[in-house]
Amino acid sequence: MAAVFAPLRSGQRLGLGGAPLGNLFQAISDSAAHAVLAAAWADGCRSFDTAPHYGQGLSEHRVGRLLREHPGADFGLSTKVGRLLHPDAGAPADQNGYVQCLPFRQTWDFSGAGVQRSLLDSLQRLGLARVDTVYLHDCDAGTHGAAYPQVLEQVVQHALPALRELRQQGLVRHLGLGVNDVQVCLDLLQRTELDTLLLAGRYSLLDHAALPQLLPLCVQQGVRIALGGVFNSGILATGVRGVAVPRFNYAAAPAAWVERVARIEALCENFEVPLRAAALQFPLAHPAIAIVMVGAQTVGQWSDAVAMMAHPIPPGFWQALKVAGLLGPETPVPA
Repeated sequence: MAAVFAPLRSGQRLGLGGAPLGNLFQAISDSAAHAVLAAAWADGCRSFDTAPHYGQGLSEHRVGRLLREHPGADFGLSTKVGRLLHPDAGAPADQNGYVQCLPFRQTWDFSGAGVQRSLLDSLQRLGLARVDTVYLHDCDAGTHGAAYPQVLEQVVQHALPALRELRQQGLVRHLGLGVNDVQVCLDLLQRTELDTLLLAGRYSLLDHAALPQLLPLCVQQGVRIALGGVFNSGILATGVRGVAVPRFNYAAAPAAWVERVARIEALCENFEVPLRAAALQFPLAHPAIAIVMVGAQTVGQWSDAVAMMAHPIPPGFWQALKVAGLLGPETPVPA
């Protein structure tokens, strides 16, 4: 394993996110998951992300199987810590949006011992001796509510020092956050050093929450961002025309977001630009964004993402978005 983010051999900055491979929202077979991973590898993808949360370890098992088929290859693999998995034969098959999960229950644990155990457990599931990057997963206020200040202190005082020990042992190279919240990134970057962020959904063609403060800070501090959730849970993949319930942030999209996407779709139609292509290519224009991680549950979905990354988009399209007020006048756009 070499780079924290390893792009496609063609130079496209596209990685494979492992949440759908953990049976997110619907189940797929081991063979179908392997086919997606093998297709990505064949296309030159060398950046893969997974987590214990994804199917209660199922995604890690599946990703590890593919990577073990390529011993000695250079790739970037990330997983996450913050949740521990406990074996439980009575655990429900469907948990936290994942279906037909493995028989484990989760508990939160950002203690030093907890994050070290989490990484060691992940290495067992992956069948690998080390990973490239470890992200502290979902340590934000939206997830933990009133307990957020305590979680933040635990991350700074215990979790990160413990992970740095594992880095000294050679079990991990890079440390960061895996979140879908801007504020926790700002809070921690003001208090400690991080190598990278996996930020989901907060810098997209639709949602620019990270643009004013977080992205400039990351450029200043040299923190590289792997961007997830560029389709904002689906609304920027399906659009809103003819879609009964467009999804945004894992739920039914509020009317204001639906109306905004409808306006973007209209401009896409005028310029003959697929919405998915615009959504994938837009964030990579910002210097803080190193790579886009796309989730795929079928080979077709992965192949479509590769095609959309390469789809030509005329400069006039981005200018039209700015004129319409759908992008700020100073927002970086692809050249």
